[in-house]
Amino acid sequence: MPIASDLPRLARTRPAPRAGIVHFGPGAFFRAFIAPFTQEAMDAVGGDWGIIAVALRNAQARDQLKPQGCAYTALTLTPDGPKRQVIDCITDVLVAPENPDAVIEALADPAIRIVTLTITEKGYGHDPTTGQLNPDLPDMAHDLAYPDAPRSAPGFIVAGLARRRAAGVAPFSVISCDNLAGNGAILRAVILGLARAHDPALADWIAAHGAFPATMVDRITPAMPEAEAARLAQEAGIRDAAITHHEPFRQWIIAADFVGGARPAWDRVGAQIVGDVAPFEAMKLRCLNGAHSALAYLGLAAGHATVAAAVADPALRGFIAALWAEEVIPTLAPPEGADPAAYCAALMARFANPAIAHRLAQIAMDGSQKLGPRILSPMATHLAQGRATPRLAMVVAAWMHHLSGPHLADPMADTLRARAGDPAALLALSAIFTPALADDPRFRAQIIAAWDKIAAQGVQAALA
Repeated sequence: MPIASDLPRLARTRPAPRAGIVHFGPGAFFRAFIAPFTQEAMDAVGGDWGIIAVALRNAQARDQLKPQGCAYTALTLTPDGPKRQVIDCITDVLVAPENPDAVIEALADPAIRIVTLTITEKGYGHDPTTGQLNPDLPDMAHDLAYPDAPRSAPGFIVAGLARRRAAGVAPFSVISCDNLAGNGAILRAVILGLARAHDPALADWIAAHGAFPATMVDRITPAMPEAEAARLAQEAGIRDAAITHHEPFRQWIIAADFVGGARPAWDRVGAQIVGDVAPFEAMKLRCLNGAHSALAYLGLAAGHATVAAAVADPALRGFIAALWAEEVIPTLAPPEGADPAAYCAALMARFANPAIAHRLAQIAMDGSQKLGPRILSPMATHLAQGRATPRLAMVVAAWMHHLSGPHLADPMADTLRARAGDPAALLALSAIFTPALADDPRFRAQIIAAWDKIAAQGVQAALA
């Protein structure tokens, strides 16, 4: 269903701001979260914080946005209908494979003081079990061999920082906005690993003068099918190839660590600048993202397509409520004043929002990167204290069964398919399961028992 060509095309109605941010990964989450926050901050207090967006793989975002002057519509999906907001803080869209040097030059510009990333967990080139650079990954191996012609976001950042240092320009702050536990520390480790392999003095300069604030981001942003984008655009009476949609809720927690203190006034429009992101991050990763993974693997197996449909299933809804109460909340050290039980109750209401068609197959992607912080980390906490975790084990087992199905999309897909159907072989994958877990007989016994229960009874009976 293409957008009707006779509709007027969305266009910029005011001058573009001067760029102060480069962003890697101009997908739906960026358009639904970082860009609106940034525009609202500039609207509130001013500042030169326009965004140069960088697409790392293809020209889709550029082709959608540039004909519209880089403006687009963000729709807030409420039970009463969508609310429309035009976002116009993006100043340009670069396609990295077409002109890598243009990306490096943008990063070298002294006007750029912030670099943000939404590149998914697999984009960081790290080993999930150590948090350090993994030089064996194809993009990392390339960027180590050809530092002046990078492919990855970390590789481009290092190349841009190298030019800034050579020109006597201070580094920028680099902010990961992906669902990685300790995302700032992971990004810093990868950047320093790449830089040190190229020039140890550059790595020392970045370590001494750069900033990698940790963050926690939260807004449900379902992927938008082309037909849905066309319908929403036509309802609004415009031709907008870059339209996106999201839930009403949003939360952005950012560590107070910026080069020279330079940043947009995000805190004036709802972001929280804090001393320690970790308690917020753990609560969100384990409660929201962990429940999402559980719903994805169990819900798909039970025949559901979306989060809202899955939590409408009494068996799954009860499973998630018990998972939170008995196996997740006891592992948390929540931020001061936070009520994890109330937080989880609010999550259930967000999950059930009928206006949000958050597809389980989208959430199920890249499970090898997500299991650690979402599921295995709280399991390790319970094991250390001698407690069993039958529901978390059920999620791991459901993921293992998922590997044999039609929805597998994972950077380790070939390895996972080769071992699908053999839980013992999957547990031997050190890139996912640390030896401390995989070698623990209690952990192995729980996973195998849950695997066997699903295999023998099916998901619905296993949940009961």
